[in-house]
Amino acid sequence: MLNEQTIRELLERVARGSQTIDDAVATLRHLPYEPAGDFAKLDHHRALRTGFPETVFCAGKTAEQTAEIFQRLAQRNSRVLGTRASAEQYQATRGLVPEVQFNQLARALYVDREPDRQRKPGIALVAAGTSDLPVAEECALTLDLMGHAPRRTYDVGVAGLHRLLHHLPEIQKANVVIVVAGMEGALPSVVGGLVSCPVIAVPTSIGYGASFGGLAALLGMLNSCASGVAVVNIDNGYGAACLAARINQRIGE
Repeated sequence: MLNEQTIRELLERVARGSQTIDDAVATLRHLPYEPAGDFAKLDHHRALRTGFPETVFCAGKTAEQTAEIFQRLAQRNSRVLGTRASAEQYQATRGLVPEVQFNQLARALYVDREPDRQRKPGIALVAAGTSDLPVAEECALTLDLMGHAPRRTYDVGVAGLHRLLHHLPEIQKANVVIVVAGMEGALPSVVGGLVSCPVIAVPTSIGYGASFGGLAALLGMLNSCASGVAVVNIDNGYGAACLAARINQRIGE
């Protein structure tokens, strides 16, 4: 991954004379961004700014566009993620990047060339029902690739609150809790009243007609009576993971 450490190592090799200036320039040339055809500009500088490379949002892209963007990112990064991917996009990408993997439940493409790296604990990932798992697993995969080890607690919605209480001691140990729920979106409020750490609420589009594709859950979470609950957009497991990772990364620094 192109980050501050690798830049320092590159400059040190130039200073020692073990790498030429021309080779270093070639490496640095794509730092600001790299054009990919006439449809994308890849932000290779993002890992330096935020600690994680650009993620490919696959929805709305053709299979060929997805494959080319993913390939270019994989050439310069040890970990690459593509969210909201289809099986067709996976097949096209695998033709250019044979090592790419497809998490069908999370609807995500990813490459991980550092599978044995250490993950940081401290994030609890709570989901109300099994129908919420695609969003929860998008969140979990994103956290894993960002270097965190979420502790999953699934199917603990408010219709059977005793299931949540059984896991409460472990949830209360977390530095940050992500709560994924559809329907009326009540679970983050319950969790927010039981823990002392930040809670990130993720409304999902799961529910019957009057849930309005997740709008009811979103509004319920925004109107939470529990303090310390932040809310991301509907079905945005990726965004919740990014926020939780930034919070957790600061703990102990």
